[in-house]
Amino acid sequence: MSELASNRVSARVAAIAESATLAVDAKAKALKAAGEPVIGFGAGEPDFPTPDHIVRAAIAACSDPSNHRYTPAGGLPDLKAAIVAKTARDSGYQISPTQVLVTNGGKHAISNTFTTLLDPGDEVLLPAPYWTTYPEPIRLAGGVPIELATDESTGFRVTVDQLEAARTDRTKALVFVSPSNPTGAVYPRAEVEAIGRWALEHGIWVVTDEIYEHLTYGDHEFHSIVSLVPELADTCVVVNGVAKTYAMTGWRVGWVIGPTDVIKAATNLQSHQTSNVANVSQRAAIAALEGGLDDVARMRAAFARRGQLIHKLLNSIDGVTCIEPQGAFYAFPNFSAVVERGVRGRPVASTLELAQIILDEAKVAIVPGEAFAAPGYARLSFALGDDDLGEGIGRIADLLDA
Repeated sequence: MSELASNRVSARVAAIAESATLAVDAKAKALKAAGEPVIGFGAGEPDFPTPDHIVRAAIAACSDPSNHRYTPAGGLPDLKAAIVAKTARDSGYQISPTQVLVTNGGKHAISNTFTTLLDPGDEVLLPAPYWTTYPEPIRLAGGVPIELATDESTGFRVTVDQLEAARTDRTKALVFVSPSNPTGAVYPRAEVEAIGRWALEHGIWVVTDEIYEHLTYGDHEFHSIVSLVPELADTCVVVNGVAKTYAMTGWRVGWVIGPTDVIKAATNLQSHQTSNVANVSQRAAIAALEGGLDDVARMRAAFARRGQLIHKLLNSIDGVTCIEPQGAFYAFPNFSAVVERGVRGRPVASTLELAQIILDEAKVAIVPGEAFAAPGYARLSFALGDDDLGEGIGRIADLLDA
């Protein structure tokens, strides 16, 4: 191969791994479109439609000529004001509009954040299991993700001792997520505060993803790290959006909250990337944030019920163990014993292979733990209808218990 041919794609982009969750979802949808009776546990998106009042606001926005033009790259002033009010309401964190950047979804918010904060060689502490997207924008920005393993024995929560052991003179930031994707773990208040105090003491930035803040169950509660440790505000970036809370994954509206100088720099970056987020989506987001939380409570109640159901069903499968989901809408069962014994006399090398067997033979799509730096585990979203949930886990049980 000629040098020209081998360099058609840049090394940094060629090194990006495909989003495993989107790949599984796409494969499941393709099989379903081809007539296969596939049930998908892969996608991390609510199965509910966007609430009616939000859709009506978007329809009205389409008829307003002001939404047919460019608007400020950093977001509509009305949406920034709504984000300020929502953040005070939900997190107890007082901010100003100059601390807000509206982005094209949560992934864009994360990408902008790491591009703005990191220089080549900067290390970012990344507790695992982690959402499959986090390492890629870190690497694209020249940073180095440092994985810190957790498992069932620690409730999938990282400790201050682990963080301290991993800290070096190159440590720039910590990724902190509670409730967690993919594990559904929620950090107790005392642990959140202890981690925030540790980061503050060592001058380490905290990039905290709060996209699942409203989805906690039972006695588990969301706590914003910057609210518990207000002194952290000058070295903390909050990532959030409307996707999960309001069933708006397709509307693509997220945001970054941070110190004014960081937000100004990130806004400059975005002005050359995408300009403004689609105005109709921004108007819909305003309606979501200002419309109260009644629809959110209804969806959360359904997720809570499904979380209990999937927990019970998974633990009834021989060789499968699963902690009860505490937040988000994911179960994260341990399939290690199944991998070790194989399936119907057939050896299985990994949960990656197991997931393919389950898809091929049971027509059920799950995301293998390798996608989250957690071999032996798998992520199953329970953001799907009760009937499909029961049928899908039943198929897995029939296959694995045979």
